[in-house]
Amino acid sequence: MCYPYGMSDQASVAEVNIHLRARSQDRALIDQAAELVGANRSQFMISSALKEAKNVLLDQTTIYADAKAFQKILDWMDEGPTTSEADGMKRLAEAKLPWRRD
Repeated sequence: MCYPYGMSDQASVAEVNIHLRARSQDRALIDQAAELVGANRSQFMISSALKEAKNVLLDQTTIYADAKAFQKILDWMDEGPTTSEADGMKRLAEAKLPWRRD
């Protein structure tokens, strides 16, 4: 069975309530978008909020490395690409971009 908008078939019980106040036109917009993807308002809002939260955290996450690991990363970045990396970059550069009308 196909589940809408990132929902799964695993039964999970919500443990907490999240209450929001919104303008009526915002709720209507959310409802319209939720309907388009086959989700209810709650599913759509939770899925959208989780996606945005993950993006924010990924943008703000700092990766710590000791001096040895950091130097290894710098050395790797200074090396030329492997054959497979070069082939992959060439494929990407030659790929037809769907948003261009070339």
